[in-house]
Amino acid sequence: MRDTLFHIRKNEVNSLQAQIRETLVSAILDRQLGHEEPLPSTRKMAKILGVSRNTVVLAYQSLIDDGYLVSRERSGYYVNGTIADAARPGVVDLPKPDVSSSEHSGPDWKSRFRVQPAEQENISKPLDWQSYPYPFIYGQVDHTLFPITEWRECSRQALGKRWLGAWTNDTWEYDDPLLVEQIRRRLLPRRGIRVSDDQILITLGAQNALYILASLLVTRDTRVAIEDPGYTDVRNIFQLRTNHIKPVPVDEHGMPADGPLEDCDVAFVTPSHQFPTTVTMPLERRMALLEKARAHDLLIIEDDYEFETNYVNEPCPALKSLDDEERVLYIGSLSKTLFPGLRLGFLVGPPELIREARALRRLMVRHAPNNNQRTAALFLSLGHHDSLIRRLHRAYRARWDIMGEALQTHFPDAARVPGFGGTSFWVQGPPGLDSDVLANRAAENGILIEPGRIHFANPTDPCRHFRLGFSSIAENKIEPGIKLLAEIAQSQAKAA
Repeated sequence: MRDTLFHIRKNEVNSLQAQIRETLVSAILDRQLGHEEPLPSTRKMAKILGVSRNTVVLAYQSLIDDGYLVSRERSGYYVNGTIADAARPGVVDLPKPDVSSSEHSGPDWKSRFRVQPAEQENISKPLDWQSYPYPFIYGQVDHTLFPITEWRECSRQALGKRWLGAWTNDTWEYDDPLLVEQIRRRLLPRRGIRVSDDQILITLGAQNALYILASLLVTRDTRVAIEDPGYTDVRNIFQLRTNHIKPVPVDEHGMPADGPLEDCDVAFVTPSHQFPTTVTMPLERRMALLEKARAHDLLIIEDDYEFETNYVNEPCPALKSLDDEERVLYIGSLSKTLFPGLRLGFLVGPPELIREARALRRLMVRHAPNNNQRTAALFLSLGHHDSLIRRLHRAYRARWDIMGEALQTHFPDAARVPGFGGTSFWVQGPPGLDSDVLANRAAENGILIEPGRIHFANPTDPCRHFRLGFSSIAENKIEPGIKLLAEIAQSQAKAA
């Protein structure tokens, strides 16, 4: 028996029992352990791995229950070779075609693509952002603030026998009714929105909702107004459907309600917390925008992407709540308060639109994962989400204050203080600053920032804007990080 085959890492996130199981399953399926090969006794395996014997017993028993091992009285534990044979059927060696003399070199893929989204420019963020000392990265969460115990308990309940059918069944185009109810009763009323269940669709995040709406409402001739600067991904989504994109420069109150909108069919706006400048559209501008939509038969897509992060002022009602003609289609997401990896959002609109959006979503993904939907629904219904919001508000308000003071000290008058709150600052550097160059040099010094050029439809060169997120950085790292960033910016200016 090759004892050195087995090893585990005791500092891993997975339990010791799970690691033992994973090690043995991999060895069996990869045929490192042969047919009917004996395993060490539980006592010997415990000694090899440096764990308790009970841990090994439980791991062995779970493998017996699933058919990977067989137990023979007074003999020991053996590999069940039949399961490896079933999982790894024999591979037939086929003769390789001789292409040396063939003129055929495969399809010309580029000529076959109707659209090429890979050619579009997108926001780029390193996957290992947590390894940077100063991650002023936007859209991520601080894991120390997330109530993992409560989420785990909701997940345990959701995956229990009581709701077995709710998450194991294919529900075709239908959503979890408990999650729909929680969104309708708990989340939307906070934004002044009151709708029925047939006006809500669960999506795989806000991005999925935006793509569905673009597919339903935008054709080659559709004229779409977007904010400038604005959300890069929505600009890219619309550009896959139409060439008639009209960037509308935002001012201190967000998207203006006049000018280019008169010639458009659809407008995309982020009124509560403009993306990325953070300005909030006042009530008068909102009413003017709705009047413009009525007068010119305009549809409005409202992305309320940070609707739960207003901890500074009294919340302004969502544009959707002021709409009497069902011209506003509302998009919300749970990413900013729960975690972006959950990929759960929702679309609110008239029943006619939701019916078509549901049918289209069925063709794309059928429905969002039922286990995630039920877990999120329980998290909301048991009050854990409200508790999390209060915790986030306290943490974000403290970071908002610290970052505002640090920016005023080291980048005086360069940033507008977000009156809404949110999780980021939009900074305008001094004339001549190239935020792309600054971002590269900052990253070399352990600082992550987001250059602003990509948010503009027609950016100036160089672009001196950049965004600083504070949702995932510790309080004590903010001021030192801003100070170091200012020093790098000053060094860049001198070099220029």
